[in-house]
Amino acid sequence: MLKILLVAAVLVGLWLYLRPRKPALSGEAEARQVLGVGPDADEAAIRAAHRRLVGAVHPDRGGSADLTRRVNAARDVLLGRLRH
Repeated sequence: MLKILLVAAVLVGLWLYLRPRKPALSGEAEARQVLGVGPDADEAAIRAAHRRLVGAVHPDRGGSADLTRRVNAARDVLLGRLRH
């Protein structure tokens, strides 16, 4: 019985690791839409929007991991654009 559970756990872990994942965001325009900031937003505005949204969608606050992932990806895309 223990061997069956171990094999099942390994198979589930392997499936989770290898499953196809969709990209978090398609581009800068979608990142701005997710965070609700305009094209002229500076780093402080992006970080403030991220902080506000993550507080609302975080799994610890009743949100989902997918929404948190999207908000984090939007922040990373926009801050990356500002730095380069």
